[in-house]
Amino acid sequence: MAAESGLAAINHVVVLMLENRSLDHMLGFLYTSDGNVSPAGDPYEGLTGTESNPDSGGNPVTVFQLTADTPNLYFMPGADPGEGYRATNDQLYGSDTGPATTGQPATCQGFVTDFTYTLGWEQTQGWSILPGTVANDIMGCFTPPTLPVLSALARGYAVCDHWFASAPTETLTNRAFTLAATSQGHMDDETKTFTCPTIFASLAAKGIGWTVYGYDAQPLTKDMFTDIAQADATHFGLFKDFEGAAAAGTLPPFTFLEPSWTSTGNSQHPNYDVALGEQLIHDVYEALRAGPGWPQTLLVITYDEHGGCYDHVPPPWGATPPDDNVGEYGFTFDRFGVRVPALLISPLIAPGTVFRVPAGSTPIDHTSILKTVEQRWDLPPLTARDAAAPGFGDVLTLTTPRTDDVLAGVVVPVSGSAGPSAGQLSHLEAVREALEVRYAPGPRPAPPRAPQPPQPAPPPGGKRRRRFHL
Repeated sequence: MAAESGLAAINHVVVLMLENRSLDHMLGFLYTSDGNVSPAGDPYEGLTGTESNPDSGGNPVTVFQLTADTPNLYFMPGADPGEGYRATNDQLYGSDTGPATTGQPATCQGFVTDFTYTLGWEQTQGWSILPGTVANDIMGCFTPPTLPVLSALARGYAVCDHWFASAPTETLTNRAFTLAATSQGHMDDETKTFTCPTIFASLAAKGIGWTVYGYDAQPLTKDMFTDIAQADATHFGLFKDFEGAAAAGTLPPFTFLEPSWTSTGNSQHPNYDVALGEQLIHDVYEALRAGPGWPQTLLVITYDEHGGCYDHVPPPWGATPPDDNVGEYGFTFDRFGVRVPALLISPLIAPGTVFRVPAGSTPIDHTSILKTVEQRWDLPPLTARDAAAPGFGDVLTLTTPRTDDVLAGVVVPVSGSAGPSAGQLSHLEAVREALEVRYAPGPRPAPPRAPQPPQPAPPPGGKRRRRFHL
């Protein structure tokens, strides 16, 4: 570990990973009014307000601000956008099959047309759609006043404007990369368990502590990875246990936090309540800041994938394939997924920081979390992907911990509604419960299952694409 990185002062790395939002959608307008330059003078690749996408008739749909006056503000974009490998290709390249040639830059011009397709398909299947939702809604992006907690933390510490999902697809693949630096070739959520080694096993091999916390139920992560499925119960807990450990100063070196996976939970998955996620972010930060371990803590807040939400920055090529596993859909793991929000929070980080690696370097993706943990505790890489990834320890530039409270005076928003998906079994809730059944002793009852639509017949000249409700 390089002593100059500042990581030597960190004893606790805490990761909160939320669901399915892009950087533009959540923080694109963060510094727009300041010419996309932070108070520290760092350039920020946010929105100018002129970005657009064509609709199905070729007419430009300009990005617009979601404000306090926006109907159903915290349930925007009103429905679950298209996600998964094929839908992401469509949003980035205008084709389910993706780029025609290796290295072809994405145009990012297919978000409105893909949402048009998705809304029509979801309507035929009876999925949850807010009344009045139209395809143009995918171009709506939150403003700082509507996300006061996330925005205050982004301004008060460090925001990463070039943090990309590890793969251009959905949830479980990207969560596998986050904790194992590979998805073993899997590119959708059909595969729910992974047999590869994880960062947890690496930490345990050196006697370094770790804990995974679910919000209000056993964490999904526990049963996703076979190498920790039978780990001692002391490695797992609920959010209330996290709060207790933070207050007591007993958090381990590495902590991974999950949101609530229910359709009325705080994961921020479209079209669930974004305001509840604001409350969760607030509660995580305040629990850590009030604890005795805060001066030695680095909190990472990010999202597993973009979930079909609009972003204007083309994902880069040049990703290092993690291993020899052959990717589904013929994917070779040589390009990254869409940008996602990512905040680095510590009293050793200067306010107003925009953190990115130098131009021409390997960009930050989810495996940079692994790289940073590995650098701090001198662990070997799990795969070629995290071996090639940059760490982010250089963001820790202060030698004396700050004592200011960047959320002083911030009021957490409240949506005031249960939301359009209330009462429905979410996909990830069903996955978690199904995995619990798999690992439970004794006879196995049939696992719960969220509605999974059949593959629709395409319209003439149209597409055939299976969608997953995550």
